Amino acid sequence: MIEGYLYILTNKNKTVLYIGATKDLKKRVELYIDGKAARFTKKYSVNELMYFEKYSKLS
Repeated sequence: MIEGYLYILTNKNKTVLYIGATKDLKKRVELYIDGKAARFTKKYSVNELMYFEKYSKLS
């Protein structure tokens, strides 16, 4: 069974949305906060977690 997280991030003004998936949500969000993630999120200052949902899938 594969477990992971679907998440939605936004910027301070809540004008940009970014959707992603990861196995380690805490580590991934820390990358966005530190500005070490995708160029898009760095360019638009996307670093606030709006929503997340845990999922599991049979492999």
